[in-house]
Amino acid sequence: MLIPYSLGGPISSILVNRYGSRPVVIFGGLLCGVGMVSAAFCTSILQLYICVGFITGLGLALNLQPSVIMIGKYFLKRRPIANGLAMAGSPVMLCTLAPLNQFLFDNFGWRGSFLILGAILLNCCVAGALFRPIGAATASVKIQTTEEGKGTLKEQDTKDAMEMSGPTNVATETKTEEEEGKDCCEKINQYLDFSLFKHRGFLIYLIGNVLMFLGFFAPIVFLAPYAKHIGIDEYSAAFLLSILAIVDMIARPTTGIIANSKWVRPRIQYFFSFAITFNGTCHLLCPLASGYKGLVVYSIFFGLAFGMVCAMLFETLMDLVGAARFTSAVGLVTIAECCTILLGPPIGGTLIDTFGDYKYMFIKCGVVMVLAGTFLFIMNYYNYRMLAKEEKERKAKEEDPKSVRTENEGRNNWNKETTQDGPELEPLREEQERLKKEVNGTNEV
Repeated sequence: MLIPYSLGGPISSILVNRYGSRPVVIFGGLLCGVGMVSAAFCTSILQLYICVGFITGLGLALNLQPSVIMIGKYFLKRRPIANGLAMAGSPVMLCTLAPLNQFLFDNFGWRGSFLILGAILLNCCVAGALFRPIGAATASVKIQTTEEGKGTLKEQDTKDAMEMSGPTNVATETKTEEEEGKDCCEKINQYLDFSLFKHRGFLIYLIGNVLMFLGFFAPIVFLAPYAKHIGIDEYSAAFLLSILAIVDMIARPTTGIIANSKWVRPRIQYFFSFAITFNGTCHLLCPLASGYKGLVVYSIFFGLAFGMVCAMLFETLMDLVGAARFTSAVGLVTIAECCTILLGPPIGGTLIDTFGDYKYMFIKCGVVMVLAGTFLFIMNYYNYRMLAKEEKERKAKEEDPKSVRTENEGRNNWNKETTQDGPELEPLREEQERLKKEVNGTNEV
């Protein structure tokens, strides 16, 4: 499921740029429901891979990204809080899905469980139908103000709103006319902005996140097996994940509130770097926990750090590239992160098999995440410095009176030359004086 979920990122970005968030989410919900319902009639593992892994995974990819994109379109002032609240849904399901699955399996069997889960996932279509587009009204206002030839400032505001909104009928007609003379690569680049690879902040975020995901998910995968490895019973080991999920559920909206404060939001990249470093530090200290109480403390701090990172994962990207380019950015980031997300747990499992101890896996994850957090902190400091320098140069260029001085000097030199040219230009100077008097309304008739 993870491969189509990650590979579906660019597809989701292209579809959102072309059709908007609402139809993409509805189509993704249909895929999720069809995939789970079809799994109830499977007779082999290969068929389950196709139905649950590919179809449902692609449907989930078409659900997540448009949902995050819509937050950027609807919220600006309180966007970090909105992101934190939206991302809090994941740990809620992590707490409830495991006991729900067990209940369904005990009462309805695995085929009935797939049917019921498919019906639950079809509710994504209802959620997608509630994604109200914000571009249609602004398009009509822009057309009206353009036809009347009035309200230039209002037209500019409407143009900015349309850039943040989904596609409209007017934009679709324009795009259809432009696409007639374009080849395939140009059409793809129109909906997936590859120029982001020239964006300094985007590249910093991409490199840091690709490194981070090598150690991000492996501790969750191996936490319960590690607890059983040191002699803790199965139910108590599983309860550690519940503790992590509960703390994670509280940490995500709390992090959004902190990130939205006036002290943190202007430098939210530093806060994100701290969250990643804090996450890695928890993993480095995990091998010191020799008993169940120590693992409970680790689960609490790990849930806090995990929630902090997840709450700011998309907010920091939106802060770097802006809401208008976020659709393409999240698709490109998802496909780039796919490899390290897939490699992280197998590398951890290899270390466990090689050394026969789980502590090396936790140390590996901790070192990788501390390096990623340190890299992001240093490079974001450099990026902030460069942005401040570029902004200072831009303002200096706008306020530089050099061009005004050059224009005045040129006018004075022309006047001086005409004064020194002698009597042959006297008629021209007289004609110039006469025209000036006519303009000022002082010419005598």
